[in-house]
Amino acid sequence: MYLRRQDRLALLAIGLLLLVPLLLGASYLWTRHAAAQKNLEQLEPRYARLLGIEASQAQLEQADASARNAVAKFVYPASQDGAQAGNDAQQKIRDLFTGAKLDIASSQVLAGKTEGDFERVPISVRAEGEPSALQAALVSIGSQSPAILIDRMTIQGSSYLRADATRLTMQFSFSVLRARS
Repeated sequence: MYLRRQDRLALLAIGLLLLVPLLLGASYLWTRHAAAQKNLEQLEPRYARLLGIEASQAQLEQADASARNAVAKFVYPASQDGAQAGNDAQQKIRDLFTGAKLDIASSQVLAGKTEGDFERVPISVRAEGEPSALQAALVSIGSQSPAILIDRMTIQGSSYLRADATRLTMQFSFSVLRARS
């Protein structure tokens, strides 16, 4: 069967017309495939990090528990009111100072201030005593839990009792932290 030249050209034109959508479809698929590959390449490091985090979940939970325990040693819990935390710390300070033979002239819990996830409760204390008593009080303050922070202290010497004895007058600004949530 022999086709005429016009029939062959018509068949070729029809074949080309059928080939154009096929080429366009292949081009579209290739473009989509390249975009998907690019997305996979961007996601692969993130996915690997996620797998690493998932694999170290037990270690992360242990570190979280350790951090919570450390915070609990230094900070009053959120369940305790700020005034209660301040009063508790004030009583501890008074006990430590009197135990170290310092005379307390005054002490006062001031209004708390919010600092991020914590409330800082200031405590003002005025005391008098010997240098050795001050040293003993400062050492004992450092071992308290929750922590009592010394924000500021002013120490003045006076020898009004005897010329050979030195008595100190001290003004302290302490603070304690209380968790807010």
